[in-house]
Amino acid sequence: MKVTQHLWFDRDMEAAVRFYTSLIPGSRIEETSAIMADTPSGPAGSVRIVAFTLGDQNYMAIEAGPLDPFNHSFSIMVECDTQQEIDRLWDALKEGGSVEQCGWLKDRWGLSWQIAPKRLRELMGDPDPALVRRVTEAMLKMVKLEIGPLEAAARG
Repeated sequence: MKVTQHLWFDRDMEAAVRFYTSLIPGSRIEETSAIMADTPSGPAGSVRIVAFTLGDQNYMAIEAGPLDPFNHSFSIMVECDTQQEIDRLWDALKEGGSVEQCGWLKDRWGLSWQIAPKRLRELMGDPDPALVRRVTEAMLKMVKLEIGPLEAAARG
């Protein structure tokens, strides 16, 4: 059995997938194809499909015209080991998109991303509830997540 996330793009799907796979190490485009029959979205050949991986996750994308826009009910979370990785992804993905609180942003295609330090998950799993509260309060004040201030909050 294989589990694959499926993304529906109104337009510009291949550019989006090339962009995403260029950002995440270990990513690649597996296959591109077109539906060679008339569909409700358009004539034969107009609906494009791309299979790809981001890191170790499987994705399928389709460009088939407007349907439902992306929203917060689905996001791609990337846990980063360093602040430099966070900064690189954040800066690239926010270009043409919009930033939000707590490490969330929407890219230029409207897809939601969470760019977070791996360290945040570790701190949030600490058995000390006071430490977790301090880290949470610090995180809630941030837009782009910063490892240094999160660790400072953990220390009290």
